[in-house]
Amino acid sequence: MFHPLPLFIGLRYVRSRSRGFFVSFISWISMLGICVGVAALITIISVMNGLESELRTRLLSPASHATLAASPERMADWRTMADKVRREPGVTGVAPYLDLQGMLGRGQELRPALIRGVDPAVDAQVSDIASHMTAGSLDLLIAGEQRIVLGSGLAWALEARVGDEITALVPTRSAEGEGMVVGIDLTPRIQTFKVAGIFEVGLQEHDTSLALVSLDDAAAFAGTGGSPAGLRLKFADVFAAPAAARRIAQDLGGGFEISDWTIENASYFRAVGIEKKMMSLILMLVVAVAAFNTVSALVMVVNEKRTDIAILRTLGITPRAVVTVFITLGVVIGWFGALLGCALGLLLAFNVENIVPVLERVLGIHIFDPTVYYITEVPSEVHWPQVIAITGTALVLTVLATIYPALRGADTEPAEALRYE
Repeated sequence: MFHPLPLFIGLRYVRSRSRGFFVSFISWISMLGICVGVAALITIISVMNGLESELRTRLLSPASHATLAASPERMADWRTMADKVRREPGVTGVAPYLDLQGMLGRGQELRPALIRGVDPAVDAQVSDIASHMTAGSLDLLIAGEQRIVLGSGLAWALEARVGDEITALVPTRSAEGEGMVVGIDLTPRIQTFKVAGIFEVGLQEHDTSLALVSLDDAAAFAGTGGSPAGLRLKFADVFAAPAAARRIAQDLGGGFEISDWTIENASYFRAVGIEKKMMSLILMLVVAVAAFNTVSALVMVVNEKRTDIAILRTLGITPRAVVTVFITLGVVIGWFGALLGCALGLLLAFNVENIVPVLERVLGIHIFDPTVYYITEVPSEVHWPQVIAITGTALVLTVLATIYPALRGADTEPAEALRYE
């Protein structure tokens, strides 16, 4: 025998085979419920982390981490400004841009589009569209040759291929008379471009609405005097982009309109965040139900062990020690289930990419049908703080579930329990 005595007795009850079948069955069901709940929560949260990371990667593939926009006059000396920004700590890329909201047409088809002027020589520093070209090349956007690169969805809608001509229409800004407020002219600027390439980044928002032209051609089209609308920035740490962009704007003297990926894509990540929270809450309730199933199991154990408790009390064991006995019994059952669920959840999370194809072949289904979704595989990304929080919460719930049965066992009156023995 070892000490403390209550811990020894509690562990003996765990190994005891004298308990009734129903009590043992409830105990096993409680343990398995905790195990399955924890494993499911870890696996699903890891998959949602993977989906969020995949979404972030696809959103930032053609985009930058942050942008600094200003008036054409402020951006006239953008090259000197870009050289200064490149020397800022954490900055890995800087490229000019000019965005024009307009329409693209071919034949009878007319589609809204974001026409972005870029410099192919430096655009690769902030975007990897060049690696997603399905036809043509981004390097063909030569100033003065009026060439355009289309997203795959936009090219499909316009029935355009490399070498076809596309008509672009953008509104013009004009001011008539001294002191007049600048307004939108009803007469659009019209320019013909030749398709030099098609890209597909795997995100509908970009593939169906984004078109790229040479920065000089875009500036001439917009009438900005050769100045870009601003600078696109890329950072070594994507999560540091918002604060870093504000710091850089202040270092440049202000006068910039600052935007970053968290602002431009806020709705996407807000939706994913809400889904993760709700899924976590629902599955944690499953864990809680399984954990509190131990209450019924321990109450039945207490009723079964009333005689043992009475004998121990007559031998001098204190009510606090009785509480410790049953807390030990419940904690061992609950913690074994929680830790087993943690191990099972990590095993599934780390092997989702291998497990899902097997299930698809066995069940004859596609979880992400490649004809419908851009993401064709189920990604998974384990975040250890989340795993620790999930497992820790399950452990705490199992401890709380043992308190009532343990207190009930401690309230057993020895004389009442032994009256008919």
